[in-house]
Amino acid sequence: MKRYWEIDALRGLMLVLMTVTHLPTRLTDPLGQPFGFVSAAEGFVLLSAFVAGLVYSRIGYVRGVESMRVAFWRRVVKVYLCQAAILLFLFTVIAALGLHIDQPAVKNLVSYYLAEPRDGFFFGLLLIYEPALLDILPMYIFFMLMSPWVLAFAMRHGWTLVMVASVGVWAAAQFGVSEWIYGLAVHYLHIPVPFHEMGAFNTYAWQFLWFAGLCIGATRNGPEARPLRFPWWLLVLAAGIALYGVYWRHTGINGQAPFGGDVELNLLFDKWQLGPLRLVNLVALGILAVRFGPWLMRRIPRLHWLEAMGSASLPVFCAHLVAVLLVLAFYGDSQTARPWWGDGLLLLAVFAGMYFVARFTRAADVPPPADDMPTAPAKA
Repeated sequence: MKRYWEIDALRGLMLVLMTVTHLPTRLTDPLGQPFGFVSAAEGFVLLSAFVAGLVYSRIGYVRGVESMRVAFWRRVVKVYLCQAAILLFLFTVIAALGLHIDQPAVKNLVSYYLAEPRDGFFFGLLLIYEPALLDILPMYIFFMLMSPWVLAFAMRHGWTLVMVASVGVWAAAQFGVSEWIYGLAVHYLHIPVPFHEMGAFNTYAWQFLWFAGLCIGATRNGPEARPLRFPWWLLVLAAGIALYGVYWRHTGINGQAPFGGDVELNLLFDKWQLGPLRLVNLVALGILAVRFGPWLMRRIPRLHWLEAMGSASLPVFCAHLVAVLLVLAFYGDSQTARPWWGDGLLLLAVFAGMYFVARFTRAADVPPPADDMPTAPAKA
């Protein structure tokens, strides 16, 4: 199956931007959400879903739906083991360093675990307790577990019903469905983990982004797949929205908070809830990327180091988390703890480490081609 180096390069860019955002340096704020009120997390989730739809639907078409499910589950196991390893690293090495140095940033990060170590450890492995920075992979695992059933349904009945349901769940998330479900879980299952310790991302909202990317990727393998085309008026509208978003983000007096202290209006652009205006900004950028991205890629040199990181996105993502946790343990979360040259050396060292991990693990993180997947045994 053809590998899209452009997608790998874009995923590598998203990893770089996430690293700059998560590492506390003087570049954190200027380079946070550089393309408007959209972060690297949205791009990374959307691209990962696109690749999943492209790869696993191909397995489903060639080897059958059961083989597709097996391939998804293999990936889920790999991602879960990575999440468990990072959790253990956080609860042991980082927590010990934070307590020894008396580092507030670390103690705040694992406050629930320090207060309730047994529950923190147990519910952390169950992906219910999700400390900050470690809440992306659990969401990814949940989406991957749902994806084979959704893909199988869409391959038989089309994507319309799937996307209508996804939009409905996203809309419900804007009105507090996650808090309502949490209340039911506490009442009937007696879950002790506080709501704010269950990850910043609203999974019920972000599932829309995942299934939209899965739909786009899967339909590229469909028997009647056609190149995506947009009318000129939509391109003009998208360009206007995208340019104004960049202008507002970088010239507005409130920076990454578009409406300053107005909490209600900021929810329209909220990252964790995937607010409606944030989606508008993301869709505008996506339309421009689809239309002009191939043209741009043909005119710039191939950035092989970004491709390498994007093609090994899971281990590179884990490596960036390890680096960020170590920096928090030794320096705290102050963005001015080092001089400019110190920030430059730190970023250079972290990116070099991420590239080394990419080169070392690149072959191990490549999904299997459809023809290499064993055909699932027929059920009686």
